[in-house]
Amino acid sequence: MVIIIIDIILVLVIIGMFVYPRWNLRRNAKLVEEAEFARLMPTSQLIDIREAKDFRIKHILGARNLPAGKIDQSLNALSKHKPVLIYENGRPVGGAKVAKKLKKAGIPEVYILKSGLNSWNGKTKSGI
Repeated sequence: MVIIIIDIILVLVIIGMFVYPRWNLRRNAKLVEEAEFARLMPTSQLIDIREAKDFRIKHILGARNLPAGKIDQSLNALSKHKPVLIYENGRPVGGAKVAKKLKKAGIPEVYILKSGLNSWNGKTKSGI
């Protein structure tokens, strides 16, 4: 009986490890495809949450760089009255944590580019 209870607990923990991050992401932001992201850009704040070196190499035209690891220090640079669009290279990994912090800071609308910069077909700016 004890073994069955332990097995059930382990299964629930494993399921939770996969379900919680998705639930948390959807609770704090809306994942959008490229077309919707592009449509929202003119009326939103566009934020690249990758590291500065990656931003300098290539980024979506009009984006500001606020790296995910330093987002706490950058919250005052964002308006609470305009939606925030965030992206990273591919699937949103750090985006969920950033979205949660933005929501806590009082930003009501947060959108994440589902496919990231790697799949972006819109205008970009290249540096180095």
